[in-house]
This record gives sequence, structure tokens and C-alpha cells, in this order.
Amino acid sequence: MSWDFQTEPEFQEKLDWLTDFVQREVEPIDLAFPHEVVYDKRHPMHDELIAPLQEQVKAQGLWACHLGPDLGGLGYGQVKLALMNEVLGRSSFAPLTFGCQAPDSGNAEILAHYGTDAQKERFLQPLLDGKIVSCFSMTEPQGGADPGVFTCRAERDGDEWVINGETWFSSNLKYAAFAIVMAVTDPDVPIYQGASMFLVPTDTPGINIVRDVGIGGEPMGSGSHAYVRYENVRVPADHVLGGPGQAFVIAQTRLGGGRIHHAMRTIGMCQRAIDMMCERALSRFTQGSVLASKGAVQEYVADSWIELHQFRLMVLHAAWVIDQVGGHKARKEIAAVKVMTAKVLKDIVFRAMHLHGSLGVSNEMPLIGMWTMAPVMGIADGPTEVHKITVARQVLKQYSPAPGLFPTAHLPERVAEAKAKYAHLMDHQFANDLL
Repeated sequence: MSWDFQTEPEFQEKLDWLTDFVQREVEPIDLAFPHEVVYDKRHPMHDELIAPLQEQVKAQGLWACHLGPDLGGLGYGQVKLALMNEVLGRSSFAPLTFGCQAPDSGNAEILAHYGTDAQKERFLQPLLDGKIVSCFSMTEPQGGADPGVFTCRAERDGDEWVINGETWFSSNLKYAAFAIVMAVTDPDVPIYQGASMFLVPTDTPGINIVRDVGIGGEPMGSGSHAYVRYENVRVPADHVLGGPGQAFVIAQTRLGGGRIHHAMRTIGMCQRAIDMMCERALSRFTQGSVLASKGAVQEYVADSWIELHQFRLMVLHAAWVIDQVGGHKARKEIAAVKVMTAKVLKDIVFRAMHLHGSLGVSNEMPLIGMWTMAPVMGIADGPTEVHKITVARQVLKQYSPAPGLFPTAHLPERVAEAKAKYAHLMDHQFANDLL
């Protein structure tokens, strides 16, 4: 048995370099360019600014560490990825700079497992090299988190599949070279056996973006989350990934990793909020003393540190479980950290924002933008309520119903059993009491 909270010195050196590099070279990029530019490969900053930084990352052996050596990564386990992502979560451009931005990281794994050699050459290698971006197109406007009501269909027509339907919040589609699209291929069986994933190049005729949607606070008409209509979109037969009916096997493999990586990066975002909170508490003088001397402010700081520390340990434990037994056997742990991600982010950022007063809710601080990510995290990759159900079901599997009429903790039966077990000692005590 081993039980250790230390990071091995060799990897700590890598983390130290990564932390300094992100703070010095990457975080300033967030201040100069809008987040949407991350996925717009037409922007000159990708060649002139990001590419040289990516070369430095590759020289340090920290490029796309979630991928195996056969795909140009190091195949790091989830614990190491968690420690890295805590830092990468501080910057919108950091995952791009380190070759692990969503949804490209998950889509690359799908293509690596299920793509043909030609598809890997055309799409996977440029994706791994950071030359193109991709899209994951699954959610439907009427469906939400219930795939049982999905209506997007794909029908076989000779050597092709024909896709018709709509998807919602297909992020970065307008910039993507390809999309991975989920569609129902057999409506006569349950959705979990009747849906398939398709590789769809975005220059295929019939992909029509109804409009791009933004996150709250962005002007209407802007944004990068596509409401898209597929109208007689034809793809070759070999563009169904993993075979017909395999969509949910593929999706769960992909989404499990995405969920815990969201949690890992949220740690970094929350730490930024605590940094701002503590600096403000020590800098702002009011009512005769600095904010840091006020009991309510100290409670804010303490609650935030405790919640983040709890959450971080929970995420690291989930990562460790995945490393030990695989993500498919860590559903409870992954779902639990997914539930906590939105709550911890909402609570900590709110305190930091509130402590800054009107400045905190202004557009001169990043806090309100960070706070709006909390409801996003509560919805992305499945809503909080669905993951709570997963946790509950997994926990309940560890228990059995009471064998009799009353619960096993019912005191009359337990007392009687205990008295029967220790009757000889109790009789002895009774005799002594008579003397």
C-alpha cells in the first residue's frame, strides 16, 4: 500500500516550467485577443504567435500529453494531466498552446481509434499538429440532455449515408475542418443501440448554419456555437465511425475524459478568483481597516480555500481511480466531480466578485465572465441533475435491501442480539449487583 501527496521531482520541474511559461507567455495573449480567436486558424496570430510557443512546448516534451506516443504525446495518466490542467485552466489560450484544447482533444482520440488511414492522414494529423480545428455536433434543440427524443437521421443510400436534421450548440463549426455528427440510423431500436457517429467534412454540401449563438453577455448575432441544419448531407459509407449503432460507446469514451478535464481546469480558474479575492482583501481600506481584518471577509477567504481544497482532492482522486481501473469503471467519481465543478466555480467566483464591489461586476475585471462559466459547466457534457442520478445509482449498487420488516439498524433487534452475544457477562454483572 502507498499513500503519498508528493509530486515526483522530475515532473515537478516540468510543472514549474509550465507555470512560469503560462503566466509569462500565454496569459497576456488572453488580454490582447478575444477567446473566439482560439479556434479561428485564419487569424495571423496563430502562425506568428501561437506556433512558436507551441514549438517551445514540444521542446519541453509537454505537447498533447493526453495522447499516446504513437500520436505524438506522452500518454500521461489522469493524475499528471490534472496537475497540468490546474495551470492551463488559468488561460483561454493555454490548452491550445499545449495541444489539448476541447473539442479537438476528444475528437482526435475518436479518429485515432475509429478512423481509416486516409481519414487519419487528412484530418487527424493536421488536428494533432494544430493546423485545423474540429467540431462535435450532438445536442439537438428540442432534445437537451435526452437523446431519446433526438430526430437527426442518417439513412444508407448505396455507398453513402445521407444525414438530415438539426443540432444545437455545435461549437466552432464555422472554423472547423470537420465535424463528428451523431445521428439516428435505426429508429426501431432503443437510441443507445440505434445511433451512430459520422465524420463529416465541413465543405460537404448541405451543412447550413442557421445562426451562431453566443454565451450570455455576448451581443446577439455573435458567438461560435452553431445552430446547424443538415440537409441531405452525403458522406461515404466508411465515414460512420466504429460502425452503425456505436455512437454512445464512442460518446461515453470521449465525454468521460472531457468531464474530468473541465473539472481540472476549473481548479485553475477558481485559484485565479481566490488570488484576486485575497489581493483585494489586503489592498482595500474601509471602515477603519483593510478588508482582510473583517470577519465576514475572512469567512469568504476560508470558505473559498476549503471548498477548492476539497474539490481539488476530489478531482485528483477521480483521476487516480481512472488511472487504476479505467474511465469506464470510474463513472461515479467522474459524475461526482462534474456535479461539483459548477457549484465550486459559482460559489468562489461570486465571493471574489462581491468582495470587489461595483468593480467586480464591471467589464474592467474578468470575474463576471468567469462567473457566467458556472452555469455553462452545469450544462456542458450533461446537466448536473443527470450526473447526480449517476452518482446515486452507482452508490446504491453497493447496498442491499433490509432482509426483514425493519431496517438492520432498528434498535430493538440489535439490542436483543447484543444482549444474547454478551449474556454470560451480563449475568455476571447482574449477580454482582445482587451482592
